[in-house]
Amino acid sequence: MANSYEPPRPDYRIDGFEAATERTEDDFFSVTLSGDMLVPLAEHHSTDGRDTYLLVYDRAAIWDLPGTAEYVTLHLTRDTAQRTFDFAHERHPVIPLAQNWLTRQGCPAESAELSKNHGPRPADALTARLEDMLRANPDDRYTVLDHSTDNPCSFDFGIEVSTLVHDSHPASALAPYRVFHEETTKDFRSYTVREGTFPSVEAADTWVRERSTPLPLAPAPDGAIGLRAEAARARSTVNSGGLAVPPAAVIPPRSPSAAPARVRRSAP
Repeated sequence: MANSYEPPRPDYRIDGFEAATERTEDDFFSVTLSGDMLVPLAEHHSTDGRDTYLLVYDRAAIWDLPGTAEYVTLHLTRDTAQRTFDFAHERHPVIPLAQNWLTRQGCPAESAELSKNHGPRPADALTARLEDMLRANPDDRYTVLDHSTDNPCSFDFGIEVSTLVHDSHPASALAPYRVFHEETTKDFRSYTVREGTFPSVEAADTWVRERSTPLPLAPAPDGAIGLRAEAARARSTVNSGGLAVPPAAVIPPRSPSAAPARVRRSAP
């Protein structure tokens, strides 16, 4: 009988190392408690053995609080002389934001790319462009305020992720709150990302919760993309849970100027 498929596990490379502090030990244990549910999507190990960067998909997120983000990034740093390690980690709603975090931690950009991508693909050029913007986040343009992942765990529905950001670009002054809305088709072959603009956090949160109007799309930088964007104004039929959840990311592997107001959040 053929063995069932078991996805690879993250390679932390800490054999022979101890946590630098008790807090590090507790935090690392908490993050990796369900290690068999963490599927590595990208990883990089520095040649000097001091740094490891990981982007993983947390299959257990669907059993966490509703809306929990499904992608997790880790940066392990080792003291090779003392044989100790420390680490930083964060959850992300979408892959481009996870990749941005890794590169800011020092991971080479090419190593933050997905090593094996057998999942859904960007459905169009606009999706790819918006993901590139989130991945680069030039001049710290976007500050993530909140996000929500709606994964019904069913082939009858797709997956939706809404990410609320504050956009500090001067051109966005009249509507500085943006919702990046990602929809994956129920067959998991492709996904789209669209950017909505709102004058306030409350307006953005209302749209995500109620979805009674088309997403007010951000102005396109050129006519060609603008035509694609107009075609995306149709309202999704999948229910959404709103953005009032703590930051936390996963779709099966596929790939600050003035301080903005915060979205209300539920208890962690």
